[in-house]
Amino acid sequence: MARPVVHFEIGCEDLTKTIDFYKEVFSWNIIPEGISAKIDTGAGKGIPGHITALGHEPGKYINIYIETDDIAADLSRIETGGGQILVGPIQLPDGRSFAWFQDIAGNTVGLITPEKKE
Repeated sequence: MARPVVHFEIGCEDLTKTIDFYKEVFSWNIIPEGISAKIDTGAGKGIPGHITALGHEPGKYINIYIETDDIAADLSRIETGGGQILVGPIQLPDGRSFAWFQDIAGNTVGLITPEKKE
């Protein structure tokens, strides 16, 4: 399986102000959904993302998500390689799962399973 970066996330403390900023600066289509908002960067180019106001630490962050078919196996390899699991895996309402890990350089990176095809 290829391991593309398929999603990005921007963490913030004030969702409304952050949405307004990215809409104004980049003309992105952003749709609020609870504590987060879906981002469509437009024109069928780039990858989708979202903005999230978690309400707890970390308040400000940027994360990328690498697609995986086997999140448990990847997390095991990450730990064996010296990385650390930070979050998850967590099941999302759309059927996908995600996790956050810390690489050996201290960077936080996400894993996400692909969308289920009907």
